[in-house]
Amino acid sequence: MNLKSNKFVSPKSLLVVAVLICIGLFIWLNHSRSLANSKPIRIGLEAPLSGSQSNVGNGMLDGAILAANDLNARNGILGRKVVIIPIDDAADPATGVKAAKTAIASGLDAVVGPYNSGVGIKTLPLYLAAGIEPMRFTSSDSTAGLGYTLQPMTSQIAPVATHAVSKWIKAKTVSIIYDSTTTYTLNAAETMRTDFGNAGIQISDFQSISPGADSYISNVAQAESTNPDLIYIITYYPEAGLIAKEIKESGTNSKCLADFGAYDNGYVTAAGIKAAQNCPVVGVPAPSDFPDSSSYINRFKNTFAIAPGTWSPYAYDSVNVLAQIATSSGGFNKSELTNALNNLKNYNGWTGSISFESKTGNRLPAPIVVVSTNSNGDLNVDSDWVKSTNFSY
Repeated sequence: MNLKSNKFVSPKSLLVVAVLICIGLFIWLNHSRSLANSKPIRIGLEAPLSGSQSNVGNGMLDGAILAANDLNARNGILGRKVVIIPIDDAADPATGVKAAKTAIASGLDAVVGPYNSGVGIKTLPLYLAAGIEPMRFTSSDSTAGLGYTLQPMTSQIAPVATHAVSKWIKAKTVSIIYDSTTTYTLNAAETMRTDFGNAGIQISDFQSISPGADSYISNVAQAESTNPDLIYIITYYPEAGLIAKEIKESGTNSKCLADFGAYDNGYVTAAGIKAAQNCPVVGVPAPSDFPDSSSYINRFKNTFAIAPGTWSPYAYDSVNVLAQIATSSGGFNKSELTNALNNLKNYNGWTGSISFESKTGNRLPAPIVVVSTNSNGDLNVDSDWVKSTNFSY
């Protein structure tokens, strides 16, 4: 044995180590007790958690839960644990009103959502009247000013879509198929018809559909009969996917582009990969498109054992924006939150830089892109569109 290698550890050193361990345990226990004993921060997540658009809603919910988990690992908000309260509106205004009233009565500090504009027109005023600041996902301009949003609005989407149709696709004639039953799609249809006309694009056909049908073959045939350069679909993703599939199967020479309401992973499922590849979508950058997104995606997969939903990053950032604003303003007093949100500049989250226009609560700049489907069925920003527009995000 080499006795020289045995170093004597003094009682004083052992005492220092023991003290450090005790301090660490005290801090950890104090943190745990603080989160456990204080009243939790309750953030509602209103979305279509059931029904035909549940793919969107559950992706939003998972994103919000991931944000809460990350916040709680850092002592929550103002030392209080963050709890996400699911609010299922099933993409239906009446259901949404009932669910929102129940959630408000149970006690909410803030709310993320809703997703559907037609629901938001009814539920957002309820939250505001209760002194709750919403981080909405609605895109119809009729909901501007009803809270704040990370999503683009129709007035922001339409110029990008029109440019894509006229300058990228170079369509001279367009047939529009739209859902006339929802606030967003009806507003978008009228806006796109006007913007296309102003850009010198002829509208060869303008026809409405109702959601939930088993087939839209007759609508596709009517659109094709006018020989348009492009068929533009303004519906939510279940109908848009089916219409895109039937356009592909028809063998038409007309090109296809789906509007913002169709943007979701569920669009690819409804259309099939080949049909989705034939019909790009106006949307926002996908979860993996943003720089430095890998850490978010890895944590999401480790938590839920699935890839993030289309809208998971936007729900994640919405919760974190609320957390930062509440921390800086000392709580969830609505007037103080509103003032802080109006003054938020260049917050950097999963979805990039975030600032708001104070009058409308709209995000500036709005990250609007054209998205294509790859051979694996994944949605990503279309590289050809990026080259033609020099877009950066």
